[in-house]
Amino acid sequence: MNIDDILLGAHVSSAGGVPEAPARAAAIEATALQLFTKMANRWAERDCLDDECVSFRARLAETKVRATMAHDSYLINLASPDPVLRARSLASFVSELRRCEALGLQYLVSHPGNFMDERDAGLARNADAISDALAQVPGNTVLCLEITAGSGTALGATFEELAAIIDRVEATHRDRVGICLDTCHAYSAGYDLVNDYDGVMAKLQDTLGLERLRVMHLNDSKTPFASRRDRHELIAEGSLGEGPFRRIMTDERLARVPKVIETPKLDDATVTDSRMLARLRGYATSG
Repeated sequence: MNIDDILLGAHVSSAGGVPEAPARAAAIEATALQLFTKMANRWAERDCLDDECVSFRARLAETKVRATMAHDSYLINLASPDPVLRARSLASFVSELRRCEALGLQYLVSHPGNFMDERDAGLARNADAISDALAQVPGNTVLCLEITAGSGTALGATFEELAAIIDRVEATHRDRVGICLDTCHAYSAGYDLVNDYDGVMAKLQDTLGLERLRVMHLNDSKTPFASRRDRHELIAEGSLGEGPFRRIMTDERLARVPKVIETPKLDDATVTDSRMLARLRGYATSG
């Protein structure tokens, strides 16, 4: 397998401006990248100006990156029963989509949010907000709902809940919605990728269909199976170990799915990410 054919990369910093991100992806020999298009822990919104978009695309074209995605703000909660927070979340989410379209990003990864009151009501609120946002921002960016670890009132810790959200999205926009499978989250939520990889993938196929799997986050976990905790660890150095990542990297069904790591950066992000990506490429090329 040609290494450049593997869509593999990392969440890279956009410090100094979004156009700085492609060079960081190139430094780790990435063919996929994920970034924040704004500060993830602040409500302050911004537009991507033409010069910024042109610069980003030009610098991206100089790299080997062929799959691009943003992760939305951690503050967004489209499932909230609080009308003020939900309205603010929707406005922020719409801005996220607009920046993705302006930059030409293929995917926007988003957590389904927290229901706070009743689970079914939260699922409905989330889906309705997604329909609204996609109607406001037509284009090509595909929303990828990320499976969560399932702590507290978080939605989206099961394939069934992700399917329920997608099924409620207006049919005219449903082809712009997929999922992001995070290995740490899935394992923490109770999907045993270590001992039942084939069973998990069969469940995913039966519930959502593998065609909905548009992005993968490859992260090991600091916590045990079914912990319901979201604590990322370096690849093959946590409770998942090497096995599931070797299976993922050699699974032909997943060959065209972009995969990015969100593992700890340690003292040097470039050095650590390069080491993790080399490890994953090794799994792919060694069989």
